[in-house]
Amino acid sequence: MTVSTAASGSPAIAHNDMANAIRALAMDAVQQADSGHPGMPMGMADVATVLFSKFLKFDAADPHWPDRDRFVLSAGHGSMLLYSLLYLTGYPDMTIEEIKHFRQVGSRTAGHPEYGHAPGIETTTGPLGQGLGNAVGMAIAERSLAAHFGGEVVDHYTWAICGDGCLMEGIGQESITLAGHLGLGRLIVLFDDNHISIDGPTSLSTSEDHLMRFAAAGWHVQRVDGHDADQVERAMTLAKAVTDKPSMIACRTIIGYGAPKKEGTAATHGSPLGKEEVEGTRKKLGWPYPPFVIPNEILSAWRAIGARGADTHKAWQARLNALASADRMEWDRRQSGALPASLDGAMAAFKTKMSADKPSVATRKASQDVLEVINPLLPETLGGSADLTGSNNTRTATLKPLQSGQWDGRYVFYGIREHAMAAAMNGIALHGGVIPYGGTFLVFTDYCRGAIRLSALMGLRVIYVMTHDSIGLGEDGPTHQPIEHLAALRAMPNLNVFRPADVVETAECWDLALRSHETPSILALTRQNLPTICGGVAENRSARGAYILAGSASDSARLIASGSEVQLALAAREQLAKDGISAAVVSMPCWELFEQQPESYQVEVLGKHGTVRVACEAAGGFGWERWLGRRGKFVGMHGFGASGKAADLYKHFGITPEAIAKAAREALAAKA
Repeated sequence: MTVSTAASGSPAIAHNDMANAIRALAMDAVQQADSGHPGMPMGMADVATVLFSKFLKFDAADPHWPDRDRFVLSAGHGSMLLYSLLYLTGYPDMTIEEIKHFRQVGSRTAGHPEYGHAPGIETTTGPLGQGLGNAVGMAIAERSLAAHFGGEVVDHYTWAICGDGCLMEGIGQESITLAGHLGLGRLIVLFDDNHISIDGPTSLSTSEDHLMRFAAAGWHVQRVDGHDADQVERAMTLAKAVTDKPSMIACRTIIGYGAPKKEGTAATHGSPLGKEEVEGTRKKLGWPYPPFVIPNEILSAWRAIGARGADTHKAWQARLNALASADRMEWDRRQSGALPASLDGAMAAFKTKMSADKPSVATRKASQDVLEVINPLLPETLGGSADLTGSNNTRTATLKPLQSGQWDGRYVFYGIREHAMAAAMNGIALHGGVIPYGGTFLVFTDYCRGAIRLSALMGLRVIYVMTHDSIGLGEDGPTHQPIEHLAALRAMPNLNVFRPADVVETAECWDLALRSHETPSILALTRQNLPTICGGVAENRSARGAYILAGSASDSARLIASGSEVQLALAAREQLAKDGISAAVVSMPCWELFEQQPESYQVEVLGKHGTVRVACEAAGGFGWERWLGRRGKFVGMHGFGASGKAADLYKHFGITPEAIAKAAREALAAKA
């Protein structure tokens, strides 16, 4: 190819040379690390060169420019493609030394792109298909913000590179159909159609026609030779012209392009090329330079590409500055992630009213009541549910549906796509300016766990409204009754799992979730009604994770519970009191926040060493030993649930005040 690539005012450099700079850095970094995936970056170098030099709106000097195009490398194993581009275009912190330290401890160039490691890494990818879901969420956020603030300040695209693996994963299909249904015309996916997976040719495991698949889902589709820059440029131009549907460009590429013996084979996918093959690639590509050396004229041309968005950025800043004062203040607040000052008073008033009214209400309904307070005050909230809106109670009166062409809506009907919903919410949060929350049943966290884990890994404010949190959901039976799920979620680092005991704690937990800027939250909520038992205190006691709800620190026993079982612990306390046994009831809505408290407070709440402790939770007991100690007792589930009425199930499985009181008596007797 002889197509020239040049930024305005810079000398033209042959497209081949620009793309080969990516290939060389990728193969050299993988070779030096003796680990990595050189094939994908080498195969997609031509496509990426066209994208960055002619289409992607960005300013390397300001990687956080809100109106930049988003670039998502969903095929995260090809991370050296992204790192090479960031270095070549001059992003801060991505130096040649970082490239040389690819996949080393402490480097910014991890094996897969890690959000926060370096500017320009828009999301953490690696688990295939997650980046595609993130890109859908980013495109949703762009349209939502444009509807609110106008196209003068929000007018950008989301570009994603994905491979066969992203499309084979179930989350890929969920994301494709969601984007097509919504008509996300600002989303463009570049499919690395190299016909190779780890096992060998993709024909070993798949035979679908991806263009027909995308088209059936409502996408605009094209197929190009991924090594013909002119074809790629024409396709991208056409994709941007399509405004009513997302676009997919299948780029037929050769994995490991340029490797004389290994190109087009699985041998280039996940292993270094080897010294001999690297040298052969240099000769075949006409790249005579030593490892990690980019000639000045090529590097300068790339750096000019990195700077070409500066004027566009400057013009955008002028338009932003021209916003009306109130709009500008709102823009700045939402971009910073700060909450409106009015929220504090509104939440306090809600708690006061609930404490006085003392409603008996399911915490899923209590959550909706809290959202009726939150959503009118926070225009940045974007709610949704995976086809369980009426069950999750996630939609409030002021929320219109977000649909194709109706981007001012603030409620997404995600359909039965739990995994894509969670991944899209990650993308929405990553985009900035929007706070996503979405609901399904707690048991179906299994269907979105991969995305929840990435929420935690990236430190995102994503709120998961997970209802039907125990056997208390009743007749749907053991397939829908979560048993091990609380323990599994609590095992995940940097994830707050909230299980409120009533409407007051539900409000407190929502407040905490909104204020957790770097930690996602799970709200585990009941189907069955619960009495109001935690009111009358202005302090957000849930913020400490656990607290003495009834009794005192001097009591001889602790009855510890979360959620719907706190009322059972209170009833057990009354039974013990008749026997002259003093027991304090501890409500424990969030283990993770309690763990962060000073040891002195933990001792005050749980009692000093040797204090009798009994825990009750309508779930598996795994993990409770950390709070109970060796002599503590657990009242809860020891297997799967059953179908029946909630009250009958609690009795059937022995989760009752009587069982809690009995466990406390036995523990006290054993201690004596």
